[in-house]
Amino acid sequence: MTAEEGDDAGGSTEPVVVVEDDGAVRIVRFNRPGARNAFNGAMYDAVTDALTEAAALRSVHVVVLTGNGSAFSAGQDLKEMARIVSGEVGPETARGFRGLLDAVGSFDKPLLAAVNGVGVGLGFTLLLHCDLVLMADDARLRVPFAELGVPPEAASSYLFPRTLGWQRAAKLLFTGGWLGAAEAVEAGVAVAACPAASLIDETLALARAIAAAPLDALMTSKRLLLATRTAEVAEARRREDAAFAELLGTDDNVAALQRFETDPGAWGPGRGPGGAG
Repeated sequence: MTAEEGDDAGGSTEPVVVVEDDGAVRIVRFNRPGARNAFNGAMYDAVTDALTEAAALRSVHVVVLTGNGSAFSAGQDLKEMARIVSGEVGPETARGFRGLLDAVGSFDKPLLAAVNGVGVGLGFTLLLHCDLVLMADDARLRVPFAELGVPPEAASSYLFPRTLGWQRAAKLLFTGGWLGAAEAVEAGVAVAACPAASLIDETLALARAIAAAPLDALMTSKRLLLATRTAEVAEARRREDAAFAELLGTDDNVAALQRFETDPGAWGPGRGPGGAG
């Protein structure tokens, strides 16, 4: 099955999300490899639709998120962000991000992630909404929010210190430094680091073992887990959304986006967020 793609900047006719079933396990693959699976409006909506459908189907017990190509996800597509700031794209585009977080935050079945490559911005913060994360041993994560002149997102201002501890969270958010796979496991972001060649097989083996349990028991367990932080996540998102509205389009944010447009290498080797190379 495939999710239909909207108007992609690259003019590709490929779907931005590919969905396939392995028994009671549903695999949702981000499919903008040329943009390192950066989220544009079409991909936000496609992933949201895939999760909404999976939540409604009794035949699906577990969902696995992963990326096609060399990246898990490079986060927000900065070319699209620049068009939002400039007014070229309407404000409705920005609602795709909130819709995705609503779907992930309320997803009441086990949600796994197989991090096959770099995860930047949302490609990192999304993992804190997953129940189990496995990473390729050469995968790495970073959040360049301060570099971009914007605040944390996806409730990461709450989930980072809750998961990683205050000082490690502060260092990542303030400096945008990299977190490697082994460090991610030690910090509690991931449960295991695997050889890249066996990542999907190991993730699916775990997902199948989970999916063998009765669905109602799995869903009850997931709902009880979510209940321990639902209110706090919602409040963190509210604060972050307000801060984002204040900082988006400021001189610092516009200058950062212009640096990306004129010189993607300004982010450093392999660092380019959004669709950067």
